[in-house]
Amino acid sequence: MTDIDHLNALEADVLAAVEAAVDEAALEAVRVAALGKKGSVSEKMKTLGGMDPEQRKIVGPALNALRDRVTEALTAKKTALADAALDARLKAETLDVSLPLRESGLETGRIHPVSQVTDELIAIFSAMGFSVAEGPDIETDDLNFTKLNFPVGHPAREMHDTFFLPQKENGERLLLRTHTSPVQIRTMQDKAPPIRVICPGRTYRFDMDQTHTPMFHQVEGLVIDRDANLGQLKWVLEEFLKTFFEVPSVELRFRPSFFPFTEPSMEVDVRCRKLANEIRIGEGDDWLEILGCGMVHPNVLRNCGLDPDAWQGFAWGMGIDRIAMLKYGMPDLRDLFAADARWLSHYGFRPLDVPSLAGGLSS
Repeated sequence: MTDIDHLNALEADVLAAVEAAVDEAALEAVRVAALGKKGSVSEKMKTLGGMDPEQRKIVGPALNALRDRVTEALTAKKTALADAALDARLKAETLDVSLPLRESGLETGRIHPVSQVTDELIAIFSAMGFSVAEGPDIETDDLNFTKLNFPVGHPAREMHDTFFLPQKENGERLLLRTHTSPVQIRTMQDKAPPIRVICPGRTYRFDMDQTHTPMFHQVEGLVIDRDANLGQLKWVLEEFLKTFFEVPSVELRFRPSFFPFTEPSMEVDVRCRKLANEIRIGEGDDWLEILGCGMVHPNVLRNCGLDPDAWQGFAWGMGIDRIAMLKYGMPDLRDLFAADARWLSHYGFRPLDVPSLAGGLSS
């Protein structure tokens, strides 16, 4: 066997050992055994000095080529083992830090019951020919009291625990409106009769206990016409309550009362059945106060520039929060303002459940 044959056999053995290495430690052992100081290839390199020149010309290049091929094989195998080890480590240490797909706002979001009930009110009264009127939450004493027939110093002003703002230099005091009635005044001043409007919005009174909050929602209605009368008022209220509570009929009871801005003034009760945890409107032998109403006082018409001999009207008002609780069985008024996401998830409405008379108010 010639020297070249020995080198070919040595190369085959070394490359086989390289290929058989299962990890970097085993590969390092193969490298040392082949290319270390006493390695098989290194030992062959030491024999070159004892060869004659002609033999050295043949064996020398072959040995260099052998060493280069072994080195390349070692490098390639080391890279392959390192990649394999990294892949194995990545698979073993995999941690999925991605979040699950979030539901869209249309699925998780909820409309607050007060907003939903306000939309229901607007849907019902719009079908009766009423438009919606709005006004500022901060009002003047004149619009909130005086033009509504609350004379300065009149005891009726004490019925409203008012939030007054600091007095201005000219003596005027603004306030947080105690009812949405100033919107009625603004409407009568700005719009010529006939008038049919509802006025939903926030109102404020310095009163807080288990059944009252310092801010609450109210809706008032106003009709001004030449022949507006109590019969029409009764029909409007009956039709509204039937539609809102989704019952075939309601029975109302009108009791005399006092409001400075209406004459005559009445409190309205609705027939109901009071159960342990429920009030059913339109049935039973119990009565529940539901709203206040009356014919617009002639002084209010005069204050708005309307002739009470030519025009007359009726008005009513009710708490949106209260009728929302009655319809949807909410036991505590304070929960409406607690900003509890769990409560809202239970009592709230889906964003696309838009109330309408055709599609259903509370579908």
